[in-house]
Amino acid sequence: MLSDDHVNEIIIQKLIASLIPMTSRDRIKAIRNQPRTMEEKRNLSRGGLTITTEDEGRAKAHLTWWKIVDKEKSKQTHHILQLNCCIQCLNSISRAYRRSKNSLSEILNSISLWQKTLKIIGGKFGTSVLSYFNFLRWLLKFNIFSFILNFSFIIIPQFTVAEKNTLQFTGLEFFTGVGYFRDTVMYYGFYTNSTIQHGNSGASYNMQLAYIFTIGACLTTCFFSLLFSMATYFRNNFINPHIYSGGITKLIFCWDFTVTQEKAVKLKQKNLSTEIRENLSELRQENSKLTFNQLLTRFSAYMVAWVVSTGVAIACCAAVYYLAEYNLEFLKTHSNPGAVLLLPFVVSCINLAVPCIYSTFRLVERYEMPRHEVYVLLIRNIFLKISIIGILCYYWLNTVALSGEECWETLIGQDIYRLLLMDFVFSLVNSFLGEFLRRIIGMQLITSLGLQEFDIARNVLELIYAQTLVWIGIFFCPLLPFIQMIMLFIMFYSKNISLMMNFQPPSKAWRASQMMTFFIFLLFFPSFTGVLCTLAITIWRLKPSADCGPFRGLPLFIHSIYSWIDTLSTRPGYLWVVWIYRNLIGSVHFFFILTLIVLIITYLYWQIAEGRKIMIRLLHEQIINEGKDKMFLIEKLIKLQDMEKKANPSSLVLERREVEVSLEAALGTPGTRDLRFRRSVQEGNPRA
Repeated sequence: MLSDDHVNEIIIQKLIASLIPMTSRDRIKAIRNQPRTMEEKRNLSRGGLTITTEDEGRAKAHLTWWKIVDKEKSKQTHHILQLNCCIQCLNSISRAYRRSKNSLSEILNSISLWQKTLKIIGGKFGTSVLSYFNFLRWLLKFNIFSFILNFSFIIIPQFTVAEKNTLQFTGLEFFTGVGYFRDTVMYYGFYTNSTIQHGNSGASYNMQLAYIFTIGACLTTCFFSLLFSMATYFRNNFINPHIYSGGITKLIFCWDFTVTQEKAVKLKQKNLSTEIRENLSELRQENSKLTFNQLLTRFSAYMVAWVVSTGVAIACCAAVYYLAEYNLEFLKTHSNPGAVLLLPFVVSCINLAVPCIYSTFRLVERYEMPRHEVYVLLIRNIFLKISIIGILCYYWLNTVALSGEECWETLIGQDIYRLLLMDFVFSLVNSFLGEFLRRIIGMQLITSLGLQEFDIARNVLELIYAQTLVWIGIFFCPLLPFIQMIMLFIMFYSKNISLMMNFQPPSKAWRASQMMTFFIFLLFFPSFTGVLCTLAITIWRLKPSADCGPFRGLPLFIHSIYSWIDTLSTRPGYLWVVWIYRNLIGSVHFFFILTLIVLIITYLYWQIAEGRKIMIRLLHEQIINEGKDKMFLIEKLIKLQDMEKKANPSSLVLERREVEVSLEAALGTPGTRDLRFRRSVQEGNPRA
């Protein structure tokens, strides 16, 4: 028989042997999980635990376990030591990455634009209106990145070889985009097609490759940023389980105690009250049910509204198509500089008037969920605006590009600039004049109208429409991202001022946490995908102008890439670039597989979201059933207590104990029950 000391020594030796290959972090965690006293754990972690061993002379040697660890480590192979070193290095790199990521996130949050203004908007108007301003700020970041990229790799090199502009500046160029601006870095036709080189020994800079690669890098970055943003917002707003619980726990029990200033505290309280009101409104609207006649009436109203809206959109697209077909002939017969503004003026009038007509359909449709109303308006408006942009792209690529003009790329860039500028002017006029007049009418003339509510769908589609024009025009007008930056800055402040002066909070509070996902999806499809198709047709199918631009003299724009690849194929050190282009970038199969992978991942995310919805619903039902069971047991216990008062208490002791035990199991309480609860039951208190 082994003594207790021997058994203890064997256990400790096995413990030491298991701790040897571990890292210091895992070793501390393993010691913490040991079923020992705190004193033994401290001694073991510090190396102060002594092990007593008996030899033939019954002598006692006190050896710390650190010595045993060192002795055993000397027996380990060199491979294991290297592996532990690599693991520690990876852990250190991981910690450093997390710390740098957190530090960078804190810095970005501290310099984030309009943080205080957005909090005020969210506290007063709710998350639905706030989603529009968040989307505007998100687009601003896109354009800042695009401008930095274009300015660094296209505009600055062109400045070094640019000739002096001899045209006279009149000021009308700000509205028409022609004249003086034609011979500046603003348009495609001004850029050189030669290789820039300063001095005989200086490095060369191929302007053709720089132009097409910079535009391609900008669009590729936007593509992956859109995918990443959609995945992030989808995970946060559709997959995380906390969104299905309404967020009540976070709203009620989580207060930021770092908020100490009086204004900040009041703003935080206002935000919390608005969010609670939105959650309760959502729950109330989800539980409302309609009769069959009401459903039939609303379905008929929906069908009529959709037929009318589709007919209006088709009529507007037909008008734009015929106007665009005769636009070139109209410009040839009219020498007035303002004649070029006819097409942008008509298109902007349609984009301003028709969405307002769509907004009046809410009086007939009367959606119970405000979110559904916004979704429907977004779909109708995106159908109208993308159809108009599609007709304009057809006009540019099939009429302007084949018209034989001297520099058709610059003409397209000027058209896009005028469309963007006219849309911005109409938006400002509507914000400062139209919405102001609507407030005067609602407050003084027709008081029954009252203040209007912020139209989220119409304003968001204005941003998507403008950004689509910027992406199309970035190839023909590289400075468009900079122009869009200025417009978005002005738009934010103008919309904020108009919102505070002319609008009231939504009459039906609703959560808009999932709106950003839908906005970015509409920006990606059909907006960004349509831009990629348009630019792909331009680069792969159309012939560049012979006398202007960096691609002059080439049969197609893409031939600049073909020539570069042929040059690299003769250099052994760059054959890997040729392989990547021919097998990945230039392969249709690669993009097909990539698209298939994206679709599969999207489908899996959607299934995860649906599964978690079902899980949350089942758990909610289970909680309700458990509550009913507890109430039943409490009522039964009260009845038994009443019977004890009327009859002999000793005859019902056993049954009473059984009920109390079952009640404890249902309530999840320990064996020692709350004395106040028992006293209230014994006194026959029905509120117990």
